Amino acid sequence: MAVERTLSIIKPDAVEQNNIGNILAMIQGAGLKIIGMRMLHLSRAQAEGFYEVHKDRPFFGELVEFMTRGPVVVSVLESDDAVARYRNLMGATDPVEADKGTIRKAYGTDIGENACHGSDSVENAKIEVGYFFPEYLLR
Repeated sequence: MAVERTLSIIKPDAVEQNNIGNILAMIQGAGLKIIGMRMLHLSRAQAEGFYEVHKDRPFFGELVEFMTRGPVVVSVLESDDAVARYRNLMGATDPVEADKGTIRKAYGTDIGENACHGSDSVENAKIEVGYFFPEYLLR
């Protein structure tokens, strides 16, 4: 297995509910190393740029509104098989369908407010990490 990097976003709902520390503990407990992290309040332009892939989907406006309503915590995670490892830890997009012991089951409210984001492929991880942390791109 190769060392990979992936992006994690602790979304505004989880930040508002004061679950940052709990989620970070789950991340570290799953063997993912946090190599870069910052808290920021996304501007509309940042959120629209990050989620540009979804711009033609009906939920785009609602997603941008949600992601800009309060601070988020963005992190670069590193480990063997980091993308798959973090996706498994996050759980299903809909917290109702997520397995027990996953971030979304523990801290998500619904399919829209599901506590966290993670890259869905190694290719997208490179794009997403580069969006917030160009200094952490693997060469």
